[in-house]
Amino acid sequence: MNEPVKEVADRVLRDVAERENGVPGVVAMATDRQENLYEGAAGKRELGREEAMTADTVFAIFSCTKALTGVTVMQLVEEGVLGLDDPAKEYAPEISEIGVLEGFDDTGEPRVRPPASDITVGQLMLHTAGFGYDFFNYDLVKYGKARDVPSVVTASMASLRSALLFDPGSRWEYGTSIDWVGKVVEGARGKRLGKVMQERIFEPLGMNDTAFQLSPSMRQRRATIHQRGDDGVLNPLSGFELPQEPEQHMGGHGLYGTVGDYMKFIRMVLNDGAGEHGRVLKPDTVERMAQNGLGEMKIKGLPGVLANLTNDAEFFPGMPKSWAYTFMINDEEAPTGRPAGELGWAGLANLYYWIDRKNGLGGFWATQIFPFADPNSFSGYMDFETAVYDQMVRNQAA
Repeated sequence: MNEPVKEVADRVLRDVAERENGVPGVVAMATDRQENLYEGAAGKRELGREEAMTADTVFAIFSCTKALTGVTVMQLVEEGVLGLDDPAKEYAPEISEIGVLEGFDDTGEPRVRPPASDITVGQLMLHTAGFGYDFFNYDLVKYGKARDVPSVVTASMASLRSALLFDPGSRWEYGTSIDWVGKVVEGARGKRLGKVMQERIFEPLGMNDTAFQLSPSMRQRRATIHQRGDDGVLNPLSGFELPQEPEQHMGGHGLYGTVGDYMKFIRMVLNDGAGEHGRVLKPDTVERMAQNGLGEMKIKGLPGVLANLTNDAEFFPGMPKSWAYTFMINDEEAPTGRPAGELGWAGLANLYYWIDRKNGLGGFWATQIFPFADPNSFSGYMDFETAVYDQMVRNQAA
């Protein structure tokens, strides 16, 4: 490992894991184009138990799933099986049944109308299709109660039969679009999404500990999700697990995996689509995935509507940010040192990553805490990313 990075990053991890009500445990890694230059772990897999966090700990990675689902679509585009301008209903017919929510009548009954146009595959990839998440949107909470729409963590088709918040293509709203992308991939391939990922991403990259369903070995190494209460105290949700015989493989959030596996995915992007055991994407496809797809439209902060699941959340407040297929782009240089135009995103249980194709650097920070945008975990991540740039870029330039 890179010794200057190790010294500073180890200190970041220890501090956030050892402070009172910090994080239960954390695994963080950083990589260049060739190999991991840092691997670290601190704290426990579950508070009150003895198992330490280790580099091979398994996490529910939530929305870090999205980028992998995006790759399965771009592989189909490469092969000419589908196009980003294709109507999504050609591959996922159920999407044509979803209407636009215009409001509620005096009795609380939703007012829904047909969308002005068909949803395209590209709009799903860019989060401009109209779908949202109830934990970031009050209207979807109200709609869900009126129409008995279950939570997306049920991994059910019923959870996807919510409403659009606007006509396709007119705004950006973060939500269940990538779950529908997974349905598109299944329709185009004739296989479940997990099988597609296994054959076309996990095997070429050597990602042996990533899946929608936990193997016995993965379950033994699984970290427990913790709930932070209003008093700041963390409580383990020992019995919480994403559905293990899921009706739907949720392309937006359903994977379990290790940080080491995700670093192999990040290196694939840094190496223009090449993996350890084979090519996953063509270089020009990786370039296309990394480009802003929103034009002049910008993404927005995410309001914490369901307080048990998320705080108000935004990367680099005040900085303009765009969306690619399927990553956030920081349009200006970030305070951490990440250059303008690079990639990143996160997962609901306070997992965060970045991919810097300019400098050939990437990193991942994994904890298991609700609600999202936990101040202790997120500030630790920012300190970790900053430490990597200080040692690998800023000091070398000085």
